[in-house]
Amino acid sequence: MSIPLLDQPTEEKLVTLKDVSWEQFKGIEAQLQDNRNVRLFYLSGILEIMSPIGDKHEKVKSTVGLLLEAYMKQLGIRFYRRGGFTLEELGYASATPDESYSIGTEKEIPDIVIEIIVTSGSINRKELYKPKKVPEVWFWKSNSIQIFHLNEQGEYEEVNRSGFFPNLDPALLLRYIAMPDQYDAIVEFEQAIRNQ
Repeated sequence: MSIPLLDQPTEEKLVTLKDVSWEQFKGIEAQLQDNRNVRLFYLSGILEIMSPIGDKHEKVKSTVGLLLEAYMKQLGIRFYRRGGFTLEELGYASATPDESYSIGTEKEIPDIVIEIIVTSGSINRKELYKPKKVPEVWFWKSNSIQIFHLNEQGEYEEVNRSGFFPNLDPALLLRYIAMPDQYDAIVEFEQAIRNQ
């Protein structure tokens, strides 16, 4: 007996192509522009194509965003959700983060970009955001959070806590990201913040 295709779990696949010119990349991107189930990353001749976007990826992305927004609201931190829009350095790099935020005021370049990594590729994702000088890049991967801060030399260095949220312990976020019920996670997280 065969299992119907729709009942099989969604698993992300990643294809890496090398020696892809910027023009070739833009052509591929144009062909896939209406396909929301494909993500493209381009860095200096290397193109990664990820598809489909899996359920785990989307659940973690949504939960991280909801938790961060709950934290900022509770502490009265002004923020502007930028979502996943493409950050591009013509001819060199192009990426669409899973989520992004400007803190304090609206800005052309977000202060924080967040990437949810379920399937790893060969592109160093930090390098994608360096040309635009994004101050912080956050990665969730394998139930851990890594935060990288852009230093004065223009390099990303790993830090224990966000410069924007120095009192937010990433371990606290991880505890609530791992909860099976998203609604309960947000409610309990908000309560934990109020009790700090």
